[in-house]
Amino acid sequence: MNILHSSFRAALVLAAVAALPARAQAPAKEAPPAPAPARNFSVPAPKTFTLPNGLLVTLVNYGNMPKVDVLLSVAAGNAYESAAEVWLGDLTGQLMREGTTTKTGPAISKAAAQMGGQVNVGVGTDTASVSGQALSDFAADLVKLVADVALHPSFPASELDRLKADNLRRLSIAKSSPQQMATAKFREVLYGDHAYGRIFPTEQQLKGYTLAQAKAFYDAHWAASRSRLYVAGRFDAAAVESAIRAAFGSWKQGAMSRPAAPKPQSTRAVYIVDKPAAVQTTLIVGLPTIDPSNPDAIALSVMNNVLGGYFSSRMTSNLRESKGYTYSPFSQISQRYRDAFWAQNADVTTAVTGASLKEIFYEIDRLQAEPPTEAELDSAKNYMLGNFVLRNSDRFGIINQLEAINFHGLPADYLNTYVSKVRAVTPAMVQQMMQKYIDDTKMTIVAVGDRKVIEEQVKPYGVIR
Repeated sequence: MNILHSSFRAALVLAAVAALPARAQAPAKEAPPAPAPARNFSVPAPKTFTLPNGLLVTLVNYGNMPKVDVLLSVAAGNAYESAAEVWLGDLTGQLMREGTTTKTGPAISKAAAQMGGQVNVGVGTDTASVSGQALSDFAADLVKLVADVALHPSFPASELDRLKADNLRRLSIAKSSPQQMATAKFREVLYGDHAYGRIFPTEQQLKGYTLAQAKAFYDAHWAASRSRLYVAGRFDAAAVESAIRAAFGSWKQGAMSRPAAPKPQSTRAVYIVDKPAAVQTTLIVGLPTIDPSNPDAIALSVMNNVLGGYFSSRMTSNLRESKGYTYSPFSQISQRYRDAFWAQNADVTTAVTGASLKEIFYEIDRLQAEPPTEAELDSAKNYMLGNFVLRNSDRFGIINQLEAINFHGLPADYLNTYVSKVRAVTPAMVQQMMQKYIDDTKMTIVAVGDRKVIEEQVKPYGVIR
């Protein structure tokens, strides 16, 4: 990291000065140049249209490379699973990778490779997807291949047991990870029986899933009216549109629906997940907050970066640089449909679990009482805007951004106005966001660690649950 590099350079300078003759003088230190302000960003106006079956399509010519990316995003993620179907959406997506009614899994991979690209199936919290990339000359063919995977899965029975065994191993690994254990407990506390609170299935569930259940999940959720198709890169728009209409036009319409809105709850309490003999404690401190559709969302993101969202944040300066309690603390705003939570994360030495919580709440209280300096705020803004440029630097990045805009119902000019809105955030606004949304009396605290060592340390910070 930059800090280590700076320390190394400093040591070299001192050594060089010591070796100089007495009459020599070390060169005067120069302040680093101020970073250039981020430039405004603009996205070429996309072409959008809707097929008669309800499939929404977005085409955007972007970038200079002769390549194209395609993403079919479907409202078929884990949020649509019942309590008896946890990870059934994942198994469905995995089976879809194994072949279509006309192509085996290896044949799909070979076809994509011959186009200079690949095709993947993914399942997330709110959406599932079929995505691919190829050379521009094969844009229309890539659309057809993505459609084949999405519309005509064969669900080969021969692959079911292997995939279930893979998921059992995946579950075992996840449940041995302190960070994943902490995240699962945190979301369970916030969301209860809602799908957002169900992170892990049981082994019995995974072992019991049938091919018929996977097919039923697919039939219920994979449909045109629940989907949006994105194409970005360099391509012949007329040829691609023609391919889309031919490949997706016959897809069943289905019906769009969303799971019941969550009602997250958070009160000041500590939830200990016992991990005997652990040398570290994994901490999550957080609470529900606003989603991206809220007018305060951008200012809240700036606040998060000042507080704990990057390497020069207050939390990092305190917990890592000053106290040495942890190597990489970070805070984040995790977003879903009409829902979000803010959380500070840190893996700390077991012996300083309580001391780390003390410093976390100190920094929360300090930013509520003291706005950042202009220099501190500018640094956080520059980091945000730099990441923004990186996220939009390639075809798939733009697709992900456009998907998020559509998913959250954000204004069409969101990307083009983002830079100016970040620049407009003032120190007073950061403090206001802290006071308005980060209430430390309602913080849920999760600690994964050795209960015998940490329980007394965390008692001052909330009721032990």
